[in-house]
Amino acid sequence: KFEFNPKVGIDNPALTLTEDTDGEGVGEPRFYLLSKESTETFGFCLHEELGCQGHVIRQIELGGVAQRRGLQDGDRLLQVNGHFVDHMDHLRVVQKIKASGNQVLLAVLDGDSYETAKSLGRDLSQLLPDDIRPRLCHVTRDKSGFGFSVSCPEGTKGTFQLSVLQDGPADRAGVPPGCWLLELNGDSVKNYSHTQLTKKVPAPGMGRARDGVENVTERPVLLIQLKQSGNKVTLLVASSAVEEFYRLRGLRVTAALADTSRLPFKVRELHLLKGPAGYGFLLKEDDCSSGGVGQFLWDVDAGLPAERAGMREGDRVLAVNGESIEGLDHEQTVQRIRAREDQVTLLVIDPAGDEFYHSVG
Repeated sequence: KFEFNPKVGIDNPALTLTEDTDGEGVGEPRFYLLSKESTETFGFCLHEELGCQGHVIRQIELGGVAQRRGLQDGDRLLQVNGHFVDHMDHLRVVQKIKASGNQVLLAVLDGDSYETAKSLGRDLSQLLPDDIRPRLCHVTRDKSGFGFSVSCPEGTKGTFQLSVLQDGPADRAGVPPGCWLLELNGDSVKNYSHTQLTKKVPAPGMGRARDGVENVTERPVLLIQLKQSGNKVTLLVASSAVEEFYRLRGLRVTAALADTSRLPFKVRELHLLKGPAGYGFLLKEDDCSSGGVGQFLWDVDAGLPAERAGMREGDRVLAVNGESIEGLDHEQTVQRIRAREDQVTLLVIDPAGDEFYHSVG
């Protein structure tokens, strides 16, 4: 930066040359939503290299998912599914990607920008938005209704904004006020058009509009779905900032990317240490509620490591030692479990939770 007093002239001793390091040479992070089939890989490797900082994108497969989306050799991985990972142990980052199943959202920075930012002491997490995850919320109706209403701006298609009653069922379930509705019970609302709306009324069980709150403009299908939901409804929603983030980058928002921390059904991580009589469970392949096949836990022996770790009969295995088993057959899953001689970590879900997550995609 040149600073001088034009009245005095260029010989003014106040003329100084200083280095402008604020962001110089540091590009913007890039975001990629990678989706693959169960038989595919994402088409890249993540390296930890001597003399090279960060988690490095390498070995990008020609014509693979990563190349088609635009990942570049030497890119540094900053974020996985909305979680900042630059500071994490390399193996843990690899496991997070593998545990994502067939879809993962990555944030990367080109190698030169990464090295420049590190040399300047920049906090790389500050280059990223605070939270880019949509939210899944499971709302249980009480005597006042669901505690939210849905408005649709005139002349738009698939655009529904929620008004949330303070301390009502939706508010308690974590639905943010003013958020945008993306899916209802696992079904996208993007094709709901204003021309298909026939009346302007509050939806059944949601309460009447109060002073200062607009009446609800809704499509009949939405009303029917709410009626069919009974006392419970599952919403995929996004704040205005999150909706704008995905829209400006041309990324599709899916339930697979959502924050599920407020849902009533949780996956469980079981860490088992093998005893003299083994782990004490039987793994069986059976049909899933999704229509495919899965690996299920049965014959859990009382008093043995599996039961002590919290295993329950009928649990479905989602991951082994931090790696998703999606796409693996029975023998491959067994091999994963036996890979470590005396211990194994399983990510499991019970039948009710399995059915619920399948219903919401």
